[in-house]
Formats: sequence, C-alpha cells, structure tokens
Amino acid sequence: MPSLGNKGIEVVTFGCRLNTYESEVMRREAESAGLGGLEGGAIIFNTCAVTGEAVRQAKQSIRKARRENPAARIIVTGCAAQTGPQDFVAMHEVDLVLGNEEKLKAHSYRALPDFGVNDTEKARVNDIFSVRETAAHMVDAIEGRARAFVQVQNGCDHRCTFCIIPYGRGNSRSVPMGAVVEQVKRLVGNGYAEIVLTGVDMTSFGADLPGAPKLGKLVKTILKQVPDVKRLRLSSIDSIEADDDLLDAIATEPRLMPHLHLSLQSGDDMILKRMKRRHSRDQSIRFCEDMRKLRPGIVFGADIIAGFPTETDAMFENSLEIVEECGLTHLHVFPFSPREGTPAARMPQLRRDVVKQRAARLRAAGEAAYRRHLASLAGTRQSILVERDGLGRTEGFTLAVLSAGAPGDIVEADIAGHDGIRLIAAPLAARGV
Repeated sequence: MPSLGNKGIEVVTFGCRLNTYESEVMRREAESAGLGGLEGGAIIFNTCAVTGEAVRQAKQSIRKARRENPAARIIVTGCAAQTGPQDFVAMHEVDLVLGNEEKLKAHSYRALPDFGVNDTEKARVNDIFSVRETAAHMVDAIEGRARAFVQVQNGCDHRCTFCIIPYGRGNSRSVPMGAVVEQVKRLVGNGYAEIVLTGVDMTSFGADLPGAPKLGKLVKTILKQVPDVKRLRLSSIDSIEADDDLLDAIATEPRLMPHLHLSLQSGDDMILKRMKRRHSRDQSIRFCEDMRKLRPGIVFGADIIAGFPTETDAMFENSLEIVEECGLTHLHVFPFSPREGTPAARMPQLRRDVVKQRAARLRAAGEAAYRRHLASLAGTRQSILVERDGLGRTEGFTLAVLSAGAPGDIVEADIAGHDGIRLIAAPLAARGV
C-alpha cells in the first residue's frame, strides 16, 4: 500500500472487471468532490463479496492501509460493503461505508469531512433492490490498463444457491445500447485498441430495455458503428443465454475475440440442480463443441466451484473431467465458501480439508490443460496486444512474453515456444494504435 503523503486519492480494487471499471468512475467522482485536497488524502476500497476469503483480504488491506497512512480518510464500498456494511462500520480504521449505488456519485464523497465522529452516520448503503436503472458512466481511460472495460449491465435476476452477488448488485438492469456505443467510441478515440464488455450477468443484457435487444445485437451494433475498434472482447458469459446474433458474431466477426469465459460452476448435473443453475453438463459440452465448429481455435475459460455441499467423489470427478471434455484452458477455481444468507450455506457442508483437496486437484487439471494449450500454439503466428513492457495477450487471451511494442500496441509475432506459463513470441513488427 503506497503512502499518500499529504494528499491524494488511492483506489484499491478487489474482484471483477466491473469493479475495475467502476473504480475509475469512483476516482473521478471523488476527485470532483475534492477528496484529493483532504489533509492526509483518501483511500477508497472497492471490495468483493464472492467468497469469504475476498472479504478477509479486503479487511486485511484496510488495516494495513491505516497503519501506513494514519492521517488518511478510509472509505469502504463495493459488494462486501453492500452486503455486510456493519462489518466495516465496526472497524475503527474505517471512516465511511458506501453502498454500490452511492459509490458512483460525487455527493457521497463530499460529505466525508463530516463523518468519523458519529458512527450512526458512518454507513450510507441503500436497498440495492430499489435501484431500477444503470447509468452510463463515461470514463476516458482505465488507469494502468492497455485495454478498457465498458459496463453494459449490472445486477442479476437469478438466484443461484451459492451466490451472494445479487444482494450486492441488485436485480438485472442494462445500459442503453446508444450509451454503450458512445462509450466505446470515446475510449477507441482515446487510443484503446481493445474494449472489454462487462457486467454481472452480461448475457441477460437488454431484457429491461425497449424492444428487449440481446447481447448479440449490442455486439454487432458496436462493431458496425465503431469501425475503428480493433478488438472487442466479452467477459464472463452464461452459455445457456447465448443468442443467435451472438453466435453469428463469434463465427463471422474477426474483431470479436475468440475467447469466452463460461460460468459453468460444476460438471455434475445433480450439483448443478442444487446450485439452481440453468444448464446441464451435456449442454456445456455441446456448447463448446458447437463454438469450435463456428470459430476454430476459440479458447474457453470457466469458473468451477470445488466442494459444493453434498458433492460426492463421483460428482467431483464429473467436474474434473469436464475440464478436458469442454477443452477449458483458463480455469478459475473457487473452493466453496458458504455465504451467510444463501441457501447453500444451510446445506450439509463438506469438511474444509476435502474442499481444499478438490480445489487443488481442479487447479492441477487446469494447469495441465493450460500447458497443453501453450504447446499447441508453438509455430503459429499470433496477434498480441502489449499490456506492459515485455508482456501481452493473444486474441485468445493467452499470456505472451515479447521484446517489441509499447503498451497498447498490437504486435504480430511467431510463437517459438513457451516456458510453462507464457508463450515466447518473436515479433515481426509493431503497429501503433
């Protein structure tokens, strides 16, 4: 945690890409409210609530920040603050707690100098389910990033039994298509070669908008109306909600990146039912097979939970096997973490050592699949977006080390091999963006 000196604003972000995007909005709003001029400055924590570990890490960072910046004002917001505000109110290190809606408004930060004396006013967290719209917050840049995120949706109407996020984000609500297109134009005009569309349940986009446009229509509209966007990428999607226009865009639009991160969660049908997911094991496998026919070489990542309540050895083996059956290469493994207030927290729990062991086996399977993926790219030519000096990502989101190009450049390179973690690229030329 850097020292702020006498003034300044530091935003510390945990969790998803949507939080990263919102942190830029928060930074702008806090600056316009004058927080940078406070004696000692301000540190804003944008937290995540997806697991108990994420909350623990946030609290640990808050305590460290207070030790290193005793004069700073500390504000806590994000999903963990929305779902458990009193946990942060009780921390003497914290001056103000803001909800997910309040964190995006300048007036929430203007009141900060008046806080800290009376703990009864320490939290400003509204009922997130009362929020009916998602505003199109414009940002000019994403600090420290070679790619830019654009929010298209927020919240979730589904109630998976393990998930606390709807209670942090509220019901699903979409950003109007015109506002999304304008934001993409703005960021591309500012030099970003890659735009990542993000949301909490992105494939539910449009259901609340006039005419109920789907995500595929939004993607095609962006690519048509912003011809200068070189790379458009989707964050996590729910494959069962993928619409025909989206599938067509994946098949026919080279500027739509051939990488999909899937919200699978399990490879066993009974566990999927107990999670209250809407897809089956076979549907996930068939989706990946169909996508490879539409877009040969497409790369898949996935979220999988290890050790969900009632998961037997055989059920876990189904999750382990789906890594290969779906051809997953970028695996996000979550040891099951019971979140208070969710149905899964009331189900029969597995021993923690079993959960950790299964998570370790899933991670090992994911790492082996990733190494096979790296090996399969040897001898190919790839288009790489340079993220920082010496490192970049292919169109399939695979990390590569290379010796040419500045952050934001797209570099054509031949792949000489890999080091087990990254591709080793031999650049042909760099083209500025």
